This record gives sequence, C-alpha cells and structure tokens, in this order.
Amino acid sequence: MVSGPAPKADSLPIAEDVLARALDAGATEAEVLVMADDLALTRFANSEIHQNVAETSVSVNLRFVLGRRIATISTGRSDDAGLADLVERAAAIARTCDELEDWAGLPGPDPTGPSTGHAAAYAAFATSTADATPELRAAGVRAVIAAADEQGVLAYGSFTTSREEVAVANSAGIRSHEQRTSAQLLTVHMSPNGGTGYAERAATDVTNIDPEGIGREAAARAKATDHPISVPAGDYPVVLEPYAVVDILDMLGYVGFSGLAVEEGRSFSEPGRRVGSDLVTIIDDGANTSGLPMAFDYEGVRKERVVLIENGVCRDVVYDAQTAARASRRSTGHGLPAPNPVGPFPLNMVMSHGSTPHDELISGIDRGLLVTRFHYTNPVHPKLAIITGMTRDGTFLIEGGKVVAPVRNLRFTQSYLDALAGVSAVGRDLRTLRGSFGAVVVPALRIDSWTFTGTTEH
Repeated sequence: MVSGPAPKADSLPIAEDVLARALDAGATEAEVLVMADDLALTRFANSEIHQNVAETSVSVNLRFVLGRRIATISTGRSDDAGLADLVERAAAIARTCDELEDWAGLPGPDPTGPSTGHAAAYAAFATSTADATPELRAAGVRAVIAAADEQGVLAYGSFTTSREEVAVANSAGIRSHEQRTSAQLLTVHMSPNGGTGYAERAATDVTNIDPEGIGREAAARAKATDHPISVPAGDYPVVLEPYAVVDILDMLGYVGFSGLAVEEGRSFSEPGRRVGSDLVTIIDDGANTSGLPMAFDYEGVRKERVVLIENGVCRDVVYDAQTAARASRRSTGHGLPAPNPVGPFPLNMVMSHGSTPHDELISGIDRGLLVTRFHYTNPVHPKLAIITGMTRDGTFLIEGGKVVAPVRNLRFTQSYLDALAGVSAVGRDLRTLRGSFGAVVVPALRIDSWTFTGTTEH
C-alpha cells in the first residue's frame, strides 16, 4: 500500500532491512515501524516571537516475536550499527519474556487491496506545509499579534508545521508507507482586565489556516471576557463552541469507542443502543480530507471508515489486530505503535454538521451559557461517560437569546452521553482542530442541559 508522494527518506527500506535482520536472528514473526519527522515551531508570548525551533528525528520500532514471546523496543539510530544493536537486544529480551497466551499473530495485507475511497488519503501531504519556512510562520504570528494590538490585548501561542513519513513492514506481508503533513496555529489572548480568549485551527495544508481570522477571534473573545460576573452552579442549557466539542469526542473515544474497552466491559457502546439525539452522527474516517488524513495505522493496516454513532445510535467501535482477533473481527486499521496497553483509538473523528447558523444556536436559549472550551477534564465513571472538568477562555451568560455578560469559570460533572442525548441543534460550520490523540472535525452544539457543580473566583 503506497499513499501520497514518494517518500523523501529511506523509511521503507530501513523497515525492510530491520525486518530481514530480525528474521535472520530467529524471529518467528516481526514488525518494523519507522517514523521520520521534520517538525518546526514558532512560539510567541507577550505579543513577541521568542522562539523558533526545528527538529528532525527518526524512530525505528521493532516488535520481535518468538512463538508467543513478544519484545518491543525502539531506537533513534538508523545507522548499520544501531540497527544491528536494536535487533540483538530485541532477540535477547524476547527470550526472557513470558508467553502471551492469546497472541493472535501479526496482521497481514488486506486481501481486497486498498479501497477506492482511500484515494482521498493522497491529500495527507501538502508541499506548502512540507516546505514551510520560519518566515511563513512569523508572518502568520505577525497577523495574530496585529489583531491583538487592535484590541489592546497580548497574544500567546504557537504556530507548528510538520512533515512525517511513516513506513511499516512485517513478516506477514504488509508493506505500507506514506508522507503526512500537518499545521496548527493556536493562540490565547489576555486582556489587562483579566479577560482571556482562545482560537485554533489545524490543517494538512498550512495555506488553509487564516492567522488574521484566528487572531481576531481570540482578541475579540479576550476583550469580551473582561470583568466576568458570578453565576450559581446548577443545570443550564449550553452552546458549546467547537473547542469544547473536541473534548466530548476525545473522551468518548478514550472511554468507549475502543474494541479493548468493549472487551473489558468498560465501554458504553453497544450496537443498536441509543445514546444521543437524532442529530448526532460521529464517524472515524482516515480518508476524510477535512481532517488530517491517514491511509493506514501504526500496524500498517488500511484504515477503514467506521461509523461510531449514527443518528444517536451506537453502531461500531474501532479495532487493532489483537483486539480484532479476540472479537473474531478484522482490524479496522486503528492500531497504535507497539507496545500499546491502551488498545485501538479513533484518530480521525468527524461529527456531522447540522443546518443551524451560530447565532441561531444562541438565540434558541432563554437563559443559559456559551462555553468556549474545557480544561483539565478527567473521567469519573467511564462506562457512563461521566466527566469532570472546568470551563476556560470564554464563558458567557445567555439571556433572551443573546450573550449579555462574561461569566467566571465553572466546574462541571456531566455525563457526555446525557449531553449527546440533549443535543437540540448542531451548527452548520465544521472546524478542524487537534484533539488529544489526533485530528477532530466538529461543529458547535446546543445542548438542553449541562450540570455545573461549582464556581471559581476567576
């Protein structure tokens, strides 16, 4: 399987070289994952650029199998001596490992071949991002800072561009490689009167990011949050901006959309179970060009489009090779780099947009809250998807269908499943953002009730 332009480095030859060495060293099975990264970052604070850094790295990860004994080690060296040492150490460690009784073997190539839909995964690479210069990032940061200056606030944040090459070769016949690019601009603006505002975008193609628009959004929000008022804890209808919706998908992916979570009985997901309103559809699709496409996972398996929730009803979860084998399924192409104790994860989630303009999301609420994003969220009860956390960088009181005042941050304890069930309107615009594990494409949501359990002084 080959996706995107020809690799710039020797990642696939390196993977094949290490694979041959492992088999020569006695491995009954072996898998090699090579990741070559070129990452550059321009960071700014107090409305000044203070750091520009670039990093080039190569990681070679070897899964060495002796029967049912599995050792996984990695190295940052790609020279002959470093690769020889990697294989020697892996073989020695594997001989000392306990047998893994439920080991199902490494995955093989997809017998049906790459799907036609994965032609879209060629969009994983953009030359503009791969060739991005410090001057390009500095110009973007200048636009963000100019927007902050207009509002009399200070800008903080970072502008990152990266180019990644991923190659996987295993003894079962998988040979996968592709190049991926990504860019992310995020900023927090701070007002002298205590207001803060957040804005962010991510994209495969850096030219699709609008720094001036991001700066204006954050600056306006920072000024609008000056002198917040207190509101009591309680249940409120809410409008969640896309930055807050990202956390819902992240957490649901972590606690429920995984084959391992289902196997261990800690997932809420059951095929046919209704958990959301008819307006809620969530998929994971590595070929979706709105996000950051990926043709295959870190086991080299082609990524399938998986419908997680359709019109509020649970449909499926994602699998890697081992969880799929135990569930008598095929891997859906959601394996993470070995060793992987957390199981498979959806890295390309998309929530379907609705038809409601943003202003109408707000006008549909008589008294409630507008929340920009969440902070410091943690699961309280995974199976019920109860999460606790804080609001941050822009929380506002809505009265009579209008935003009337900024509000001090609130703590919440809320079932994200109950939140999905309470979705009464979905925004028509989608935003591509970085989640905790991958790209997330999300709209804004109006939710009938959200439980806030505490107040703050800020």
